[in-house]
Amino acid sequence: MWSSPSNERRLLTSVATMLLPTERSRVDAAGEGFYKAVHRDSIDDLIGDLRAQRVSAVLVSVTRCGAEADASRFGRIIREFPRVPAVALLTQFEIGTPRAVLTLGQSGIRSLVDVRQPSGWRELREVLMRDRTRDIEKIALGQLSLDLAGAPDDCWMFFETIFQPGLRTSTIRMLARELRVVPSTLMSRFFRARLPAPKKYLAMARLTHAARVFENPGLSVANVANHLEYSSPQSFGRHVRTLLSMTALEFRQRYDGEGMLHRFREELVLPFVGILRTFNPLTEGLRWLSGSSNGARSAGSRDSRNHLRCRDE
Repeated sequence: MWSSPSNERRLLTSVATMLLPTERSRVDAAGEGFYKAVHRDSIDDLIGDLRAQRVSAVLVSVTRCGAEADASRFGRIIREFPRVPAVALLTQFEIGTPRAVLTLGQSGIRSLVDVRQPSGWRELREVLMRDRTRDIEKIALGQLSLDLAGAPDDCWMFFETIFQPGLRTSTIRMLARELRVVPSTLMSRFFRARLPAPKKYLAMARLTHAARVFENPGLSVANVANHLEYSSPQSFGRHVRTLLSMTALEFRQRYDGEGMLHRFREELVLPFVGILRTFNPLTEGLRWLSGSSNGARSAGSRDSRNHLRCRDE
């Protein structure tokens, strides 16, 4: 399947940490090429990163964060952000270490990595990277690869792009730029193939991601709207109402990430599998036009021009 070096850079995991100063450089060195550590000095800073969706995991030092007061506050993080993995890091053993480990475990942190041996750093990378498979984008691409088995590379490229983890694509113009195609050309090809507009595929993919993010009760509608780069919570609410005929709060209550992915497939993929498996949205030579008369082509062009007048939001 298609990918590019720039896309790989987008997939780098950002990890918020609360570590001892001596631990930070070792964590940075171990994560080079795998994750980017964002070092913080307070739990409030960690919560701020989580609400802004700037990080995808939390790493805390047993030695620094094992105090009961800190552990109780980490319990809040676990409750409010259950989709974000939290990992405890053990770099040294002191007389109070067993109690600190127990206290963090009672707060809800279930992963402990002991890096006192060199193999521990490899385990840390594996733990942090393993949790990325929970991303709804990964799940979506895995399911779509089965739905669209045998589809042309550029058809797959379209779906891979709208479900690309870390990619902030919110308009058809941005999507077309990413795919290196003229926006009007992209929309025209979907229209001529009698497929839903690419704008709808993009919008529903964004809502699939929003539904996954909403699984963290610590995030408000405003947090999610900001993360998905809507101009305001009101704009996000209008978007949900237009597409799904419900409010943002009703959307949150009704759908989780996989439920919204199911709706995406039921509405936009499965009814059109026969077309999508032969669809080339990014290249010339559209086969469904090959037998049409000049008159039919002219009529189709007029319809297409009317269709393309739709506003690109």
